[in-house]
Amino acid sequence: MLQPSTLKFLKDLKKNNTKEWFDKNRKSYELAKEDFASLVNSVIAQFGKKDPGIATLTSKDCLFRINRDVRFSKNKAPYKNNMGASLVQGGKKSDLAGYYFHFQPGGNSFVGGGKYQTDPEILKKIRQEIDYSWDEFSKIIKNKKFVAFYKDLEKGEGVSLSREPKGYEKDNPAIDYIKLKCWVTTAPITDEDLLSKDLVKKIITAFEIIQPLIVFLNRALTE
Repeated sequence: MLQPSTLKFLKDLKKNNTKEWFDKNRKSYELAKEDFASLVNSVIAQFGKKDPGIATLTSKDCLFRINRDVRFSKNKAPYKNNMGASLVQGGKKSDLAGYYFHFQPGGNSFVGGGKYQTDPEILKKIRQEIDYSWDEFSKIIKNKKFVAFYKDLEKGEGVSLSREPKGYEKDNPAIDYIKLKCWVTTAPITDEDLLSKDLVKKIITAFEIIQPLIVFLNRALTE
């Protein structure tokens, strides 16, 4: 579980997103960051028994900075009003697929994972693997637990091509997933869940359900 003070810090930061306020409340930020890091370390310690690829990670390998890069953004707020952790073999900068937990009070938290924002060579490898192993991939995304929890992979504008990529036919049974530019899925986490003693268990359950997808995607990238 996370501490109420951690949720309060992010809620207050959303209302007071300035360097002056942040500097005055840096101690509260450090406590919130420590609380979130402790949660992530607990998830790693337990889920690492089921996915050895993340077992050696620490929260430092997974957490993202709270500072925003405002150089190319119209939104000049200096800080994120969320905390995120990417549990990927090799750390958050790895090119492999992995798990993600996004903490943002106000009903905006979620858990999930996959492969996001990738380059053309990786796109090619994953599309090819889905095409060659469609039966296997189809069973993963149509698994009852997966559908009940995640429903499907994210699709639509921004994450999918408007037409099939070169070399693939429209009538390919896997075409909706071959057209994707990233392969990710998420499910919401409520504010009540964030404060629940079962939070770590809920996150691990979510990761267990998505693990076959992560294994499939990483096989495409490593074999």
